[in-house]
Amino acid sequence: MPGSPQVTVKTLNVNGMNSPIKRRRIAEWIRIQNPTMCCLQETHMRWVDTHKVRVKGWSKTFWASTDRKKAGVAIMISDKAKAKIDLIKRDREGKYILLKGTLDNEEISLINLYAPNNIAPKFLMEKLGELKEEIDSKTILVGDLNQPLSNLDKSNQKINKKEGKSRGDRDEAKDLTPPQPKALVLGDIQRADSQEDKNVIH
Repeated sequence: MPGSPQVTVKTLNVNGMNSPIKRRRIAEWIRIQNPTMCCLQETHMRWVDTHKVRVKGWSKTFWASTDRKKAGVAIMISDKAKAKIDLIKRDREGKYILLKGTLDNEEISLINLYAPNNIAPKFLMEKLGELKEEIDSKTILVGDLNQPLSNLDKSNQKINKKEGKSRGDRDEAKDLTPPQPKALVLGDIQRADSQEDKNVIH
């Protein structure tokens, strides 16, 4: 909408944040990046420990965690934004969280999701199926999807190059990448903005 304030969303797989030093580094990263919303995956924070995460200027934090130090996602909203959250849905395994409401008087629908890499395609379809009543054309899905979105992603995957394997064998190994579910259309906005630059980390 013309004249609407710009909303920026940053997403980061933190691979655990139980260490006080790591929490301070993540907090500093958030302050430097200064997005409107920050989405974290693999926090490995138990419900009882989430109060330990404090970022000045980011008092609105929504968690999906378990009683174990595994998985875990979070959505943090800057205090500079006028946020009103009407609906929160969480996965009891700490794999996703959905927020719906308004941000600076604009409707928002945001899903932060972590998909385990060994079952990512099946997991995505299953979890998004659970949320289908809340998903619409304005819904933004972010997170660590562990899903190749383009040939560039597939070409960057590590391939076992044992001595004696032919180039044809290696090419065939590339094709074993699980296909993207046909009913799910995913896109990488950052990749589009960077024009598929291999030097950009996604």
